[in-house]
Amino acid sequence: MKWQRIEDLRIDHDLTQQDVADLLHCQREVYRRYEKGTRELPLSYAIILAQYYHVSLDYLVGLSDQK
Repeated sequence: MKWQRIEDLRIDHDLTQQDVADLLHCQREVYRRYEKGTRELPLSYAIILAQYYHVSLDYLVGLSDQK
């Protein structure tokens, strides 16, 4: 599953993949794989991203269009 929302949110906030990887304390390549859907995004990381971007988890994972 491709995580288009996390890529879109990152770009909307003018962040690089390295910036977000630093926030999550992981390597850039690992984060890139989350965005591309080749690696499953851990729930703990999804929570951190939702809080950072001020959106709901439902929005982050594409279950809702309401932030």
